[in-house]
Amino acid sequence: MGEDEEYDEVEDEFEDEEDDDDLFSVTPEARTVCHLCGGAGFIASPTLAIIGGAARTVDNGRECPHCAGSRTFNGLIPPL
Repeated sequence: MGEDEEYDEVEDEFEDEEDDDDLFSVTPEARTVCHLCGGAGFIASPTLAIIGGAARTVDNGRECPHCAGSRTFNGLIPPL
């Protein structure tokens, strides 16, 4: 079994796997990553919490209000 044949077998193992999200897939149209959340789909939302009797800051995160969680915009949109 040659080196190329081993590579083909490894490649075939992952060929059928598809990501439902397709976040990193190539699209025919240009997309712009959200400028506010940086493509994460959520932004920090620090809140005060009492944990074990001590006051702490907890970051729950919330949906990005700019992209509404979609992470990208269709087309090329410059930051304003």
